[in-house]
Amino acid sequence: MINMKNKSLIIFDWDGTLMDSVGLIVDAMRYAAEKHGLTVTDEATKSIIGIALVDAFPILFPNDSDKYDELLATYSEYYVKHCDNDKLFDGIKELIQDLHAQGKTLAIATGKKRKGLQRVLPNSGIEAFFITTKTADETAGKPNPLMLEQILVETGTRIEDAVFIGDSIHDIRMANNIGMDSIAVSYGCEKADVLAKEQPTKLVTTINELKQQLI
Repeated sequence: MINMKNKSLIIFDWDGTLMDSVGLIVDAMRYAAEKHGLTVTDEATKSIIGIALVDAFPILFPNDSDKYDELLATYSEYYVKHCDNDKLFDGIKELIQDLHAQGKTLAIATGKKRKGLQRVLPNSGIEAFFITTKTADETAGKPNPLMLEQILVETGTRIEDAVFIGDSIHDIRMANNIGMDSIAVSYGCEKADVLAKEQPTKLVTTINELKQQLI
């Protein structure tokens, strides 16, 4: 039985794990698609949360590659305009503070671009607690485990002393691809039964359950 409380390095995904931004991502993608004469379901958008947009568009709009640049610009414009509505999930700030007080090393590995993360992280109230943050445009997009590899090297941590926490299948696949323990959270973009099929080390449904695993 793996005890997550013994982990010294806790790596978090951002969207849908720390920040309650899934609704905004869905709205932005729907808006961008409709503006350019395309359609996308909310479920389809949720399925690509966690990976870089440049990798997501071919999945959502496989026959419309000529519109990817326009889609990206429209999506980004909508997201930036409304991102002030983003907020941390209730209980996340306290969880991060408690982990930091315990001496845990904290990091972020996100499918966002650096520009996108820097738009929301400084105002989140938790930026100072993370020793490092990795974004898809600076490393490689999920499920490529390069972000996790770099964090391990940068922090001098053994893989068995680390855990990755995320809300999407791409998060769990990234952890599995490097052999890192993971905690899947089903309060974000994906349902528990879908996440369970990816065989995370642990699966929780609430932030309180996540806290019980870690503290």
